[in-house]
Amino acid sequence: MENKTIHVQDRRALLMRYDTAVILKRFFFVEHSLILSLAGWIPGTALLRLKMAYARTAWQDSLTAEAMRQRVFELRFPSRLMTKEGEEPLTRLIDEGRNAPSALGFYLALIEVFLPSLREAYRNYLALADTIGDGPSVRFMDLAFREKEQQIKELQSFSVEMLSEEGQGELEQAKAWVVELNKSLLKLGGIGLDPVVQPESDVTPLPGRLEFNVAQIPARERAFHRLRFYWPDIIVSGYPYGEGLELQLRSALSHINEVWAVEAAATFTFAFAEILGWEFVLDGARWMYDEARHCQMGLERLTAWGFDKHEIPLGTYISDAARDADPIYRLGMLFFFETKNIHKKPQRTERFREFQDSLSEHDMDFDWADETKHAHFGSVWLTRLLEARGEANDPKIIRGRCQEMVESVITSATDLERQEILLIAKEMIQKAQSLAR
Repeated sequence: MENKTIHVQDRRALLMRYDTAVILKRFFFVEHSLILSLAGWIPGTALLRLKMAYARTAWQDSLTAEAMRQRVFELRFPSRLMTKEGEEPLTRLIDEGRNAPSALGFYLALIEVFLPSLREAYRNYLALADTIGDGPSVRFMDLAFREKEQQIKELQSFSVEMLSEEGQGELEQAKAWVVELNKSLLKLGGIGLDPVVQPESDVTPLPGRLEFNVAQIPARERAFHRLRFYWPDIIVSGYPYGEGLELQLRSALSHINEVWAVEAAATFTFAFAEILGWEFVLDGARWMYDEARHCQMGLERLTAWGFDKHEIPLGTYISDAARDADPIYRLGMLFFFETKNIHKKPQRTERFREFQDSLSEHDMDFDWADETKHAHFGSVWLTRLLEARGEANDPKIIRGRCQEMVESVITSATDLERQEILLIAKEMIQKAQSLAR
C-alpha cells in the first residue's frame, strides 16, 4: 500500500521549538547586560527624573528577561542551562556600551542604538511567532515590544534637558560613540532572529571608550539645592521631626531624598550581579524601581505644593558615608535604614489620615509595604554575599558598621552647614504655611 502524507504550508511552522529557545536566550542575555548598564549609570546620571526612568526601565527589562529565561527552560526541558555560547560577540558589544565616554554618550546609545534595535527584534519575532504553538512567548513578547516603545518615547523626552545638563561639549564625543556602536552592531548582524555573525576579529573595545566605573560621588541635577544634610533634625540637636505641616514637609523631603537609595541599589546590583547570579539581579532591579517610586512620591508632592527645584534640598550624607568603600556597605546602608525606620511608617500613615492628607497617607502606606520586602532582601542577600565570600555570615555586623559610618559623617557637620539647612527649613516651612492658608 502506498504511504500518503498531507503537506500544508503554513506560516505557523516558521519557528520550531529549538529555534525559539535560541532566540529567546539571545534576547535574555542582551536584556541582562542592559539592566546592569542601566544600574551602573544611575549614580552617574544627573537628571533626577531620568534616574527614575532608568530604574523603571531596568525593572521592566528584568521581568521580560525572567519570562524569557523561564520559557527557554520550558522549551529545553529538562535542561536548565543558560550559556552565552554563540552569542559572545554580541553580549560583549552590549557590555561595551556601558564604557560610554559620558552620561550623554550612554543615554544616546540607549535611545538611538540598543532600545530601537531590541524593539525591532521583538517586532520581527512577533511577526513570525505562532500564537498556538508558542502562545506563552507571544504574550510576554507582545508586552516587551510595547514596553520598548514606551521606554524609547519616555527616554527621548529627556533629550533637551540631558543636553543642557551635560553640556554641548559632550555632544560630539557622544555622537561619535553612537556611530561606533552602530557600526559594530551591524558587523554582528544586529540584534535579531538569525545567529550572530561571527566576526574575523572582535569588534570590541571601541574607539572613544572610557573604562566604566560606577560613580562614587553621585551626579546631582544642578537645579536642586545640593548639600550634604537635607533637614535640620539630621544634624541639629533637639530639632523636631515635626508634626502637622512640618511632618508633611519632612516626609516628602525624606521621600525625594531616597534618590540615595536608588543609587545604592543600582551600585550593589551592578557590583554583585556576577557573584550572586540572576535571582539577585531580579531582586535588585525591583529594589531600584521601588526606591525610584519613593523618590518620585516626594518630588510629586513637593511640586504639587508649589515648590520649585531650587527650593528643594537634595542631600548626599548617606552616599558620602559609603564613598569608595566596598559596595557591600551600599547594600548594608539600605538594610540599615530600612530596618531602622520601618516601624515608624504605619504611625506616620495614621498621622496623615488624621491631618486628612490622603496623598501623603497613600504614599507612606505603599512605602511601608515596599520596605518590609526590602528588609527581607537585605537580610537574604547580605547573608548570601558573605557566604559567597567565605566571611562571617551575620548581616547585623555589616549593618552595625554602616551605622558607624553614617554617624561619622553626621558628626562632621559644620556650624555653617547647620545654619544653611536651618535657613532652608525655615523658608520651606514659611512657604508651606502661606500655601496652606
